[in-house]
Amino acid sequence: MTVRRKILLAFACAPMLALAAPAGAQSALDKGRDIVLEKCFQCHTEAMWRDQRQDARGWEANLYRMVGRGALWTPEEIKLMAGYLGTDFGPNVKPNEPAR
Repeated sequence: MTVRRKILLAFACAPMLALAAPAGAQSALDKGRDIVLEKCFQCHTEAMWRDQRQDARGWEANLYRMVGRGALWTPEEIKLMAGYLGTDFGPNVKPNEPAR
């Protein structure tokens, strides 16, 4: 492949790369969802977070209250869970319509 073709290919692919979601952001939301499913379903149903509609900061405070009641989560897990819940079950998301 010539240099000219490589440059043309790079310019042709640039818009697709710009529109793609950052891998880290998607991965963090997926990790947060997985932690919520693994650890929160032990005591709660989906209605617990579906009905509250809080932003990530509100969810983080709620999760730390759960730690006070005996939940065993690391600060990193709490951050990931709060990010996921704030994105998919936040105040600006219509019920039954996850943001992602």
